[in-house]
Amino acid sequence: MSGYEINFDGLVGLTHHYAGLSFGNEASTRHQNSVSNPQLAARQGLLKMKTLADLGHPQAVLPPQERPHLPMLRRLGFSGSDETVLAQAMRQAPQLLSALSSASAMWTANAATVSPSADSADGRVHFTAANLNNKFHRAIEAPTTSAILRAIFRDERYFSHHEALPQVALFGDEGAANHNRLGGDYDRRSVQVFVYGQQQFGGEPGPQRYPARQTREASEAIARLHQLEAQHTVFVQQNPQVIDRGVFHNDVIAVSNQQVLFHHQLAFLHQEQALDSIRRSMALLEQDLVAIDVPDDRVSVDDAVATYLFNSQILTRPDGKMTIVVPEESRQHRGVWNYLSEMAASGGPIDDIRVFDLRESMRNGGGPACLRLRVALNETERQAVNPQVMMNDSLFATLNQWVDRYYRDRLTQADLADPQLLREGREALDALTAILGLGSVYPFQQ
Repeated sequence: MSGYEINFDGLVGLTHHYAGLSFGNEASTRHQNSVSNPQLAARQGLLKMKTLADLGHPQAVLPPQERPHLPMLRRLGFSGSDETVLAQAMRQAPQLLSALSSASAMWTANAATVSPSADSADGRVHFTAANLNNKFHRAIEAPTTSAILRAIFRDERYFSHHEALPQVALFGDEGAANHNRLGGDYDRRSVQVFVYGQQQFGGEPGPQRYPARQTREASEAIARLHQLEAQHTVFVQQNPQVIDRGVFHNDVIAVSNQQVLFHHQLAFLHQEQALDSIRRSMALLEQDLVAIDVPDDRVSVDDAVATYLFNSQILTRPDGKMTIVVPEESRQHRGVWNYLSEMAASGGPIDDIRVFDLRESMRNGGGPACLRLRVALNETERQAVNPQVMMNDSLFATLNQWVDRYYRDRLTQADLADPQLLREGREALDALTAILGLGSVYPFQQ
């Protein structure tokens, strides 16, 4: 294996709380108004990062965003001092304050779509920040996301950054959560598979109960921006019936790594045709698709959503075999755990299971795959990445100390109006940008 896949995990923010903001994400709505523990949430995420780094999988950190988002509150008519703005918002529009305090940027699978240099005509790594326009609390993330990505991937010789697509339904873009890359070595040309929920101009019917957050038009625009070759780019529609059962992103029903696609039997519309399209494109690169199709009678869609079996990470070890990273909820479900155990013992490419307790993230609707943005790099590009974001013993210790200093161990929606929480957050993020060598990436630092 040559090249590297670096997982950039989102660090959970200081205002992590359960507001039930994400219609279509059943875990999010089910735990609305529960009491959260931001400190524990951040520690759980850091432990996952450090454990995987210790196992030899390159791991890096993406910082949280500033919340509550005072600039948007002011734009929406709240005025006066910061304290007055928070008090007005809590009194007049508490749900709006909750939305503008969401720590949802922690789920960095939605931060951007990334195309490696091996796939792009200009030989650079391309980043397009997701507009996330289906949910107001996420649609405000793109400007800061772009600033952070530019601070980490600075060298224009190797990295190309694109602004988010227009903020309209036609170009609804949810980032890498609906994007797969299938092939061989990470620094060799591969097939990019864009999974969309609905085509706005024509196409097959979409879901009826829950929204289709990713459009084909958005995926096609990103493929053009990233200068991808048509013969190595495949567009596949997600099964609208599973979207209506809570599969709000492709990464809740399928996950890929190199030549392996681990997916549910009902993941895609016209599934056999979709898989054949991927196989034909991979064959042009002399690669074979290894499709692990999980039957519905072994793991139902409802059980997949409840356990986040497919919101997992598949990582290649130095020996060429693969490890699957799943949440504790997958181990607690007898049927899902039996399937995973049989798969690991079957002699197939995935022969190792790692389980992580990510309860705080899971209760808000995000599993292991939601927390990470995959970036495939060659050796030269890896050397050009800001080294201060790479996980190691020193950074792990420093960030845990940082969390202990600034994070609360209990947070309710009523706490969001506390001006001290705003001050704590700004002080924390100011310190974090120094730790990670990011410069001024937040509005309050400008």
